[in-house]
Amino acid sequence: MYKVYILKSRKNQKHYTGHSADLEKRIFRHNSGLVKSTKNSIPWELVYTEEYATRSDAYQRELEIKSYKGGIKFKRLLGLWKD
Repeated sequence: MYKVYILKSRKNQKHYTGHSADLEKRIFRHNSGLVKSTKNSIPWELVYTEEYATRSDAYQRELEIKSYKGGIKFKRLLGLWKD
């Protein structure tokens, strides 16, 4: 199984969206500074996940979430937007 995940930086409140087959290991890598794009915003906390059977499906969903660009759809996904 593959998981699409959203992390939130406790340092600057930014979000990061990705996918992984081993979520615990991936979060460890983010928080250890081993991921170039996230090392300046450590520490990260997991705020959202979805599960998919294939890597392709997870990647497509990751791209869809990234296309929200922090707008209303993204806020709804995280439960931050009330209609």
